[in-house]
Parts: sequence; C-alpha cells; structure tokens
Amino acid sequence: MQIINTSTSYGWLAIIVHWVAAVAVFGMFALGFWMVDLTYYSEWYQRAPDIHRSIGVLLFVLTVFRLLWRLLTASPAPLAGHKRWEVASAYAAHGLLYVLVFVATVSGFLISTADGSSVSVFGWFDVPSVTGQVKRLEDTAGLVHYWSTWALVALALIHSAGALKHHFIDRDNTLRQMLVPQRQDN
Repeated sequence: MQIINTSTSYGWLAIIVHWVAAVAVFGMFALGFWMVDLTYYSEWYQRAPDIHRSIGVLLFVLTVFRLLWRLLTASPAPLAGHKRWEVASAYAAHGLLYVLVFVATVSGFLISTADGSSVSVFGWFDVPSVTGQVKRLEDTAGLVHYWSTWALVALALIHSAGALKHHFIDRDNTLRQMLVPQRQDN
C-alpha cells in the first residue's frame, strides 16, 4: 500500500487528506449558508455554529498539515499531455485554494473570538482568542469570511470541472491520480 507520494503518484495520505478537505469545504459552506437564517428559537441556533466553528478549526489544522506534507514530500510531475497553460493554471489554482482556505478559516475564527472568547472544538479543547476584545473586528472579519468562502467554493468548483475535463474529454489520469495511487507504469 502506497502511503506517501512519489514523483509519479499521490499516496493514500495525500488522497485521503484531499477528499476530507474537499468534503469539509463544501460541507462548511452548506452549513454556513443554512445556519445564517436560523432563528433564536431553532434547536440548531447554538449547535450549528458550534459545529461550524469546530470543523473550521480542524480544517485549518488539516490544511497546515496538508501544506507541510506538500512541501516535504514529492508531488507527481504533470502528465506529459498537459499543456503549459494547464500546468501553470493548476499551480496557481492550488496555491489560491490554500490561501482561500486560510483566509476563510482565520476570518471565521476572528468573527467568533472578536469579543475575547475562545472557540471550543467539539468540547475536546478550546482555542483562545488571539486578539482579545476588538471593536468591529467581527464585522470586518465577517465581510472577509463571506467573500473568501464564496471565492473558495467557486474556485473549488472550477478545480473540479478541470478534473472532470481531464477525465472525460482528455481521458488522462489526472482525476485517477487523486482517487487511488497509480502504478509506476502509468
């Protein structure tokens, strides 16, 4: 079983972390979109934001791990049939996806901690405020969070469309590389 990346294939660790992050991003977006309309009397009024914040902190940690993993291990070389602009846009998109995940998670954290309170992560541990009480930080962070999450989901959808284009139109291994480690002869 190939756990780590090679110069020709992603390993199981990178594949699993990729898909967990993808599910978290889209799930968090859906939860956030749904919970903003909850009323005070909804049974989810407190629970949904707590889940959203907890997953956000874990997504931040997962993304730090993922970035470190990407920097410390090999990554498969672009496939031979990829055009120069496809390779350049893929690198740019991946970099921007990382930036947007960090902006979204940090701004979400700042919304929740602008009053000096900490964020409880599923009751397992608390992450303290790094700013203390800052007037109107919640509003500014909220605006950044709103737009960064929309940009993140839009870019993730474009990223997904690119993978599907490679799979169904180009018929190459781009998508397969992120589904299962590829044999060395591919």
